[in-house]
Amino acid sequence: MAAAQATFKSIKSLVPLLDRVLVERFKAETKTATGIFLPSSATSNPLPEATVIAVGPGAPNKEGRVVPTSVKAGDRVLLPGWGGNSIKVGENEYFLFKDSDILAKIEE
Repeated sequence: MAAAQATFKSIKSLVPLLDRVLVERFKAETKTATGIFLPSSATSNPLPEATVIAVGPGAPNKEGRVVPTSVKAGDRVLLPGWGGNSIKVGENEYFLFKDSDILAKIEE
């Protein structure tokens, strides 16, 4: 099943709802440290790391209390190799994931 696509003029106009997390995946290197350009087939798979751009306020639990997302804007995260909804803003591509789909937060 292909991810849904949407197009916006500015990423600032997009505010995630509930426990959704807006991320920008890291871009694959197109050339090696020695200057050799890599073919597009070698860089076509998305990298699992991303930067969190914005988060929703959280989702209600069974008791009705809102549980905040586990990440915040600026965090580096590890994503699964599938899922997320693609969002294009100009030439940039962002993704919306549920907070529970994010595999890990990357501490530096």
